[in-house]
Amino acid sequence: MVHKKIATVQYRRKREGKTDYRKRIILLKSRTPRLVVRRFNKNIVAQLIEYHPDGDRVIASSHSRNLEKHGWGYNTGNIPASYLVGYMIGHAAKGKEAILDIGLHTPIPGSRIFAVLKGAADAGLKIKYSEEIAPKADRLSGKHIADYAALLKSDTERFNRLFSSYVKNKQDPAKMQEAFEKTKEKIASSK
Repeated sequence: MVHKKIATVQYRRKREGKTDYRKRIILLKSRTPRLVVRRFNKNIVAQLIEYHPDGDRVIASSHSRNLEKHGWGYNTGNIPASYLVGYMIGHAAKGKEAILDIGLHTPIPGSRIFAVLKGAADAGLKIKYSEEIAPKADRLSGKHIADYAALLKSDTERFNRLFSSYVKNKQDPAKMQEAFEKTKEKIASSK
């Protein structure tokens, strides 16, 4: 006698490796808006999303390309830019409560994802986290990049190779901290 097995087809997003439904249901049961952070090689995206049965709704959104409007002319995919993206979304959603949703990204302490979290919390978004996972203040402001650029100034060939995008755009990586502070002030003063 032949027994046929019934094939169960998984959800498309699960098959494609885009959604972890176990993790998602835990986040949704909290009934708290989610701070969704997605990182790419050259950009960071942060959104404050609220669940609704007919589809999730975006309350606030921030993208690292928007930093140029506030005077940021440096790389949009590094830790200082990530902090500023979080600061923008935190400023837009000041006083609201949220939980962090990093999706399928691996949680690495001190990473760009947690820089966004720290920026959002510093701007006024109510979100619980441990200070141990956030990058140190020197890394958030770009001091580590400025120090490394100053160290390599004497070796022009290596400096031009490692900081080629800065050289191409006529930016001085040693002045990144100043630009960070100015951009942060502009975000805080904007509405």
